[in-house]
Amino acid sequence: MECLRSLAQLLPHVVGLPRRSLCALALGLTPGTRPFVAYSRATELLGRRRAAPLCWPRRLPVTGEIYRNRTSDVPQATLASVSPVFTVTKFDKEGKVTSFERKKTDLYQELGLQARDLRFQHLMSITTRNNRIIMRMEYLKAVITPECLLILDYRNLNLEQWLFRELPSQLAGEGQLVTYLLPFEFRAIEALLQYRINTLQGKLSILQPLILETLDALVDPKHSSVDRSKLHILLQNGKSLSELETDIKIFKESILEILDEEELLEELCLTKWSDPQVFEKSSAGIDHAEEMELLLENYYRLAEDLSNAARELRALIDDSQSIIFINLDSHRNVMMRLNLQLTMGTFSLSLFGLMGVAFGMNLESSLEEDLPLQCMDSLVVTWRLQSASAQ
Repeated sequence: MECLRSLAQLLPHVVGLPRRSLCALALGLTPGTRPFVAYSRATELLGRRRAAPLCWPRRLPVTGEIYRNRTSDVPQATLASVSPVFTVTKFDKEGKVTSFERKKTDLYQELGLQARDLRFQHLMSITTRNNRIIMRMEYLKAVITPECLLILDYRNLNLEQWLFRELPSQLAGEGQLVTYLLPFEFRAIEALLQYRINTLQGKLSILQPLILETLDALVDPKHSSVDRSKLHILLQNGKSLSELETDIKIFKESILEILDEEELLEELCLTKWSDPQVFEKSSAGIDHAEEMELLLENYYRLAEDLSNAARELRALIDDSQSIIFINLDSHRNVMMRLNLQLTMGTFSLSLFGLMGVAFGMNLESSLEEDLPLQCMDSLVVTWRLQSASAQ
């Protein structure tokens, strides 16, 4: 304590400043103030030569910084261990099939891609990254390289028959593909587009007979009333048809987006950039970008045909609904006419009864003196009163 007291007394003489200035300097160097303010105060009080030996006021770490420092120390192996695992099916140029599992981090590193490239966020997309083609068609996810085709997570999708029976022969050039003489990526793209078109065509072929059968039953003139169960079936089929129209529209827009940009067509020709011999052939007379454009236009026209067929079904549904509404209006008019006739008949009877009440009491007959008739009238009145009181 004595040393500290002596230091407090000697410090103003050593520094050459009054004690109040030193107190102000000490308050400026506290952690609660900003470093620039503290340093400016030290410079003003001590001068630049004397302020140089002073240490820069060390700022205490904030809670957020401590948390960031702790999270940065987490080993990368822990983050890699929780990455998703893809079930990959690989098809080479000869149609050979191999299946394996690979972590997402390892897969995009092997393919030379980024993590965002394998997210498959859109329902239908065709993109190129680092001489790779990334395609998604609803639940089908694929990556095309100049040497192979990778199908990701095909299980529980009912794709086994197409994957292991039809696709290998198509990729090997033995299937019914237009591009069997062109490089591998052409055959892979055509096989995937053909599968998607066949899927949409299959949905339309299932819906079309159901909708036509339901419409025939509803519009049949033999049936005077509308079957509610048929209307419910028509409503469900109409929803399915709307979903199909949306899928076809997305497919067309994805292809049209590529057709509108020539750079994307060039990027889809993978072998043209990876194999110089193919580039020489293309310069000799085979334009691969033009071939890719013709391929995409062909499937765009097929999708347009499906869209027209779906649009015709929608028009038939709308026309049938108009006919059903007309029939319902005619039945409603018949019921209203019948109700009006009954009302007029009841009013006429009531009018005649009122005339009988008005003039019947002034007419004399021998019935008033008939004792059995009076007793019968009394019994009828009594029975009516009892029935009214019981109700």
